[in-house]
Amino acid sequence: MRITAEHGDLTTTTVDAVVNAANSTLLGGGGVDGALHAAAGPELLEECRRVRAARWHDGLPVGEAVATGAGRLPARWVVHTVGPDRRRGQTDPGLLASCFRRSLEVAQEVGARSVAFPAVGAGVFGWDAAEVADVAVRTVRATAHAVPSVEEVRFVLFSPEVLTHFERALGV
Repeated sequence: MRITAEHGDLTTTTVDAVVNAANSTLLGGGGVDGALHAAAGPELLEECRRVRAARWHDGLPVGEAVATGAGRLPARWVVHTVGPDRRRGQTDPGLLASCFRRSLEVAQEVGARSVAFPAVGAGVFGWDAAEVADVAVRTVRATAHAVPSVEEVRFVLFSPEVLTHFERALGV
């Protein structure tokens, strides 16, 4: 598996699956979630509503992931994952790692060969970007053997500062 980090915009990234740092409602929000929903158009919101009605009636749990179509995004799928919220006392790095692991597992289930991640948890959920980078890179590397069809993982980061943390974690 090839793992890279770049400064960019997830809404314009051409990969099979883009990961959404979602909230548990799956109905849009701020940050990455809001940007992806806005760029994808109403089709994404409708798919998320169907997912909620069919399986996750009470919302997607922290650390879990689920896939939908990508609406108008250049990706084929959006893999939604809910990061732990440090402001609410969710400080277990294992929950954060689960976001990256489960997203890769779900991406493989839908047939994605390339996946783009944001820095899940590093925004409004209050995780330090350096810790997110360490957990993300370590988890993706440890999960690579379990998701053999996923050939490429790209961390697409909106902030040059966050990119620096991911490059350090990758040893670049």
